[in-house]
Amino acid sequence: MHNCVMTDNNTIMRKLITFIGFFLITLHIQAAFILLPMDNTQKNHLKAYGIAYYVLQQDVEVSWLLNYRGGSFMFMHHPSLESECTIRGVSYQIIADVQADAIILEIADPQSNTDAVKLQKAPRVAVYTPKSKLPWDDAVTLALTYAEIPYDVVYDEEVMGGILPMYDWLHLHHEDFTGQYGKFWYAYRNAAWYQQDVANTERTAANLGFSKVSDLKTAVAHKIREFTSGGGYLFAMCSAPDSYDVALATDHIDICDVMFDGDPADKNINENLNYDNCFAFYNFKVNTNPYEYEISNIDVTNTRKVSASNDFFTLFDFSAKWDPVPTMLTQNHEKVIKGFMGQTTAFNKSMVKPNVVLMGENKSAGEAKYIHGEFGKGTWTFYGGHDPEDYQHLVGDPPTDLNLFPNSPGYRLILNNVLFPAAKKKKQKT
Repeated sequence: MHNCVMTDNNTIMRKLITFIGFFLITLHIQAAFILLPMDNTQKNHLKAYGIAYYVLQQDVEVSWLLNYRGGSFMFMHHPSLESECTIRGVSYQIIADVQADAIILEIADPQSNTDAVKLQKAPRVAVYTPKSKLPWDDAVTLALTYAEIPYDVVYDEEVMGGILPMYDWLHLHHEDFTGQYGKFWYAYRNAAWYQQDVANTERTAANLGFSKVSDLKTAVAHKIREFTSGGGYLFAMCSAPDSYDVALATDHIDICDVMFDGDPADKNINENLNYDNCFAFYNFKVNTNPYEYEISNIDVTNTRKVSASNDFFTLFDFSAKWDPVPTMLTQNHEKVIKGFMGQTTAFNKSMVKPNVVLMGENKSAGEAKYIHGEFGKGTWTFYGGHDPEDYQHLVGDPPTDLNLFPNSPGYRLILNNVLFPAAKKKKQKT
């Protein structure tokens, strides 16, 4: 009888030790963190952004470690999150809570140009693009698809229907807000895709009560302006940035020639521009020649003297603790990035408003490549060029296969902007 009691006690003790051990292991796992390094040790930078977005979708907070190992991400460990990193081929490290605390302590050092920003909610993303197929791709939709970040496609009907307040982030790409169809008329007026695009857009304008496409596009531009003013995050590339500001500056002027809207353009256009309406640019002139593939002299494509082998732009360094917004938008593992062309390749720096934040430039050429500013309660970011991994993307060229460029520093700038709205609002220091 005595031996039986001893055996029972030993069994209970073994079970207790096993339970305590399991509890401690579980506690350790729960207290562990996953670190996604974003320096040159990362196998797939672009998909790492998708992991950060996925973690936010699971209602797990992400720390964006600004200027720490290329702008790394850190979040609480969970087996399902670790599994997702493995499945998507993203480099990661599992670190104990004491290691995570040490990183945060290191980042908080006043002498270090680093900081940690909390990402708390997956942004709702919309891309402004026509539903019809056009003979070019959009670098942002390529990036979002490759990173596995979901987005909705919206166009004129949805914008005029008032849908934009449903979203946090809106992207504009290869678009012409002046109603001149990208000024493709001279080279492509007989192409089936061009004729179909004109027909579709004219039909949409009529259905929405506009007599001209230019009037529709102006109204859309103002809706986007309202979205930004109300707290939205606007991102634009290629022809969208300068055509958008030109549309705002000319909202009281007919700048479309007869082949675009059936009647001649107004006279003295460039004497009547309203630069106060513009987000980024001033002192520019509209190109009124319908035979030239150019909207304004904001763009430097036709005037630059930069060869492909010599085409680079440099990212600015910002104080992570004092200027967290531009710091977030410039996180990268490279500071000098190869340039790329587009319908709008880069912006004439002399025409960028003084209050605009320059984030990337080709200083010797006088070009601003990557710029940012505030409008109302929201922000906007403009990025020159069409595709960071296709130097001179031409009409009809196949889309870029991002499987070949998983560490593209040029594409990283796009994805910085996608995650930017997830950041907890931080009061700017003055």
